Amino acid sequence: AALHGARVAIAEGANYGGTCVHRGCVPKKLLVYASRFPDQFKVGEGFGWTLGAADFDWQRLIADKNTELARLEGIYQRTLLGAGVQTFSEDASLVDAHTVELRVSGKRVTAERILIATGGVPDRPRFEGSQLTITSDEVFDLEEQPKRVLVVGGGYIASEFASLFSGLGSEVTQLVRGPSLLKGFDDDIVSVLETQVTRRGVRICRD
Repeated sequence: AALHGARVAIAEGANYGGTCVHRGCVPKKLLVYASRFPDQFKVGEGFGWTLGAADFDWQRLIADKNTELARLEGIYQRTLLGAGVQTFSEDASLVDAHTVELRVSGKRVTAERILIATGGVPDRPRFEGSQLTITSDEVFDLEEQPKRVLVVGGGYIASEFASLFSGLGSEVTQLVRGPSLLKGFDDDIVSVLETQVTRRGVRICRD
C-alpha cells in the first residue's frame, strides 16, 4: 500500500515478521535441519567418510536460531522503512472504526482504513496440570534440551516436532487421537511416515 502512495503505519508489539518467522515455519525448519545430521553422519560412513564422536549443543543451536531470526527481522524492518511505512513497536487497541490507541505510549493514531492482522495463538487444552505443558510458542526458547518429550497430537506440526526432537536425541512419545498420524492424508504416505518415525525412535501411542 505504501509503495502505491498510501500513508501507512503498523503497530507491532512483538517481532516484525510474524508467526512464521519467529514462532512457526522458520525456527521449526532450522531445528528440523539440525535433527537430520545424525542420520547423515551414518550415511556418510558408507561413502568413505570416517567421523569422530559428534557433540550436539542445544544452547548453541538456539543461539544460532535467534541470530538468524534477528537477521530476518532486520530485513523486514528495513523493507518497511524503505517503503515509507511508519512503525510503532507496541500493541494497539481499537477505539473506533478509524482510531487505535497504542498500549504503551497511549498515543492515538487515526486512519481511513484499519487492517487487523494479529495472527493466531496456540489453543492450549484445559485439563488438570495443563499449566505445566508448553506449546509451539515456548518450545523454540527452551534453555535446556528435554531428555523426554510427550507430543500430544497427530497432525503434521506435532509429527514434525516429534521427529526433530527424536533426531536430536530426546526420548519421544507421540500421543495420537485416532488410528494413525496425519488424518486426511494419503494412506500410503502415512504408512511410510509412521515406519520412518518409528525407526527414528518415536513411540506412537494411539487411543
